[in-house]
Amino acid sequence: MNRQETALHNLKEGTVIPAIPLTLHSDRTFYEEGQRKLVKYYLHAGVGGVAVAVHTTQFEIRKPEINLLEPVLKVAAEEITKYEQETGKTIIRVAGACGRTEQAVSEAKLAKSLGYDAVLLSPGGLSEESEEYLIERTQAVAAILPVIGFYLQTACGGRRLSYEYWRAVADTPNVVAIKCASFNRYQTIDLVRGVAASKRSNEIALYTGNDDNIVVDLLTPYRFTMDGKQVEKRFVGGLLGHWSLWTNNVVKQFSELKKYQTESMIPSDLLSLAIEVTDCNGAFFDVANNFAGCIPGVHEILMEQGLMEGIWCLDEEEVLSKNQLEEIHRVQSMYPHLTDDEFVKSFLAK
Repeated sequence: MNRQETALHNLKEGTVIPAIPLTLHSDRTFYEEGQRKLVKYYLHAGVGGVAVAVHTTQFEIRKPEINLLEPVLKVAAEEITKYEQETGKTIIRVAGACGRTEQAVSEAKLAKSLGYDAVLLSPGGLSEESEEYLIERTQAVAAILPVIGFYLQTACGGRRLSYEYWRAVADTPNVVAIKCASFNRYQTIDLVRGVAASKRSNEIALYTGNDDNIVVDLLTPYRFTMDGKQVEKRFVGGLLGHWSLWTNNVVKQFSELKKYQTESMIPSDLLSLAIEVTDCNGAFFDVANNFAGCIPGVHEILMEQGLMEGIWCLDEEEVLSKNQLEEIHRVQSMYPHLTDDEFVKSFLAK
């Protein structure tokens, strides 16, 4: 297998893919050295892939006056290439793409030119378009680069999408995976059932983006009877902004969860872990304020660990919400076993 084939094989098997943040100077200009350090942290933490230019990286990087889409994609690709050459490992390179068909295709072409393996195709901002339009858009992007479909929650610009839509997406050649971030059990079932009904079901890897249900998603078999036969699908990995935090510990947790994906009995400790992780996410992602401070919340943890210089976002008004910092410190104190502070200290010392 060539490098991309190996990456797509690894994607299908399932792994940890953090959605990485953007590092800025205090004047909100791009901090390239800091971005390189952050990418190195994820790679040395043991991730199987990295997602760049996605929501956690801030969609504003695409604005003409900011123009950071290509620089950020390029920096991450360069660091991944160095790491692969040093270790012999293959890291899945995922680039975000958004906007109407013309923009999404253009961004997919850019990602391909920079050596990315797949595109995470966001439906954000297209709520007025029909499902047929979104399917045709998926087909157009899939003609450029393998596509990871994306069920985006409504609080971040997504919309409800039907079972029939997800079946059609799964039927699309060169769609290789789908990320579910609906934050809704009913909608999650619609997606998984649609994929299970697809003639390409076995070719589609499911990735959780449901920050409110990460651990349980990774432990749950979804079973449906179709044409007299039982079809089972599972979430094989996660592509998550939440996993951009305490990432070395996340890799260890994921390895443990994988052991129990085929077991009939799930230890109660893992179900307790599910609640702990969701509680932490509620603080980081500012659920109390409808996710208003989700990106600054991620930055806060990384800054406190020494991995970022500050919590600045491209939008000056994107800041921590009232009482969010207190909530972040509460979960840090309540769940110290979930952090990777010691790993980070060792990493930064090197």
